[in-house]
Amino acid sequence: MKPLAFFLCAAAAAVAQQPYDLLLKGGHVIDPKNGIDAIRDVAVKDGRIAAVAASIPTPGARRVVDASSLYVTPGLVDIHVHAFAGSMGREYTGEFCVRPDGFTFRSGVTTVVDAGSSGWRNFGEFRDQIINRSRTRVLAMLNIVGSGMGGRGDVEQNTKDMEPARTAEVAKRNSDVVVGVKIAHYAGPEWIAVDRAIEAGKLAGLPVMVDFATFRPERPFEDLVLKRLRPGDIYTHTYLSAVPMLDDSGKLLPYLFEAQKRGVIFDVGHGGGSFSFRQAVPAVKQGFLPDSISTDLHVQSMNAGMKDMLNVMSKFLNMGVTLQDVILRSTWNPAREIHREELGHLSVGSPADIAVLRLESGSFGFLDASARRLRGNRKLIAELTVRDGRVVWDLNGLASEDWDRPRTR
Repeated sequence: MKPLAFFLCAAAAAVAQQPYDLLLKGGHVIDPKNGIDAIRDVAVKDGRIAAVAASIPTPGARRVVDASSLYVTPGLVDIHVHAFAGSMGREYTGEFCVRPDGFTFRSGVTTVVDAGSSGWRNFGEFRDQIINRSRTRVLAMLNIVGSGMGGRGDVEQNTKDMEPARTAEVAKRNSDVVVGVKIAHYAGPEWIAVDRAIEAGKLAGLPVMVDFATFRPERPFEDLVLKRLRPGDIYTHTYLSAVPMLDDSGKLLPYLFEAQKRGVIFDVGHGGGSFSFRQAVPAVKQGFLPDSISTDLHVQSMNAGMKDMLNVMSKFLNMGVTLQDVILRSTWNPAREIHREELGHLSVGSPADIAVLRLESGSFGFLDASARRLRGNRKLIAELTVRDGRVVWDLNGLASEDWDRPRTR
């Protein structure tokens, strides 16, 4: 063998023999994209998924975690949060936004999308303050209003500040992190806010997320999802009380299935006031499931019925949705909705974002936005969260050694 060829073979063998950084042993892997629903080992190296197999030898890993009796899933993807305070005065997001790292990893969430807290005017500040400084992967939808989201005054009613071209320009310039356009809380009778958001979405090649806010007879919700939104656009707050969802006998209105069939995305967007069991329970029983599960995380929602991503997911479990479908709608589906197909799965070579979950059995209560309770017997808890191959949340020290044992690393 020639010296160079020998050197290359030896180098390749040395790389192949290097141990994995992390090995999760014996967990029940649910990876909807890859059709995995079985006991598997998952190995991580250099921040990437290195192997998923029935049995991976333990000596090949620097750190081994016993995941037996636990579920191993892709890191959760929450496409509706509010994480930017801004400097535009005493605004909704300024008072009630959260720093993502304090509320994501403890719930198995590794990726969030800020849903319109900033617009083209202040996105640079958001990127510098939050996106570039967070360990959580923070993506963003730009508000069609240039100043972003405001809870007082006429910030989001200012149609003069809804500039599709400038919104699209900033989105394109920040295409590594901007994944959509948001329109929210517009109260006027016209379609102008929706239309301008869609125009910006077309210019930037991005989906639009709509929070319909005030429901007006001049712009019917049915027209929004059947005529205005494009396939791939997202309506959030699906189970809001104001959504015309059920007829007088409690039967689901058929236009909702029609809208979903034509490609409009229905996202949960639980929030502090946007989720009702009186809507969700009969809708789920009649087969109208959300395409994606999200929290609308902010200070008010996290301290009320919403609480966190796993609490919202647990609600759907207790409404009869299978665990596999709940995981699908919290990982691969939202990743596809924001066109980030590198996320939301455990394919070899993909970012090693992983949630290790415990499914508790017991007697639990879950609240909706009006503090109505749903009783349940199953609840998801995050035992371990891995972001880019690093353990960022470890509830019970699964990835650690006992204090009185000799150190092995």
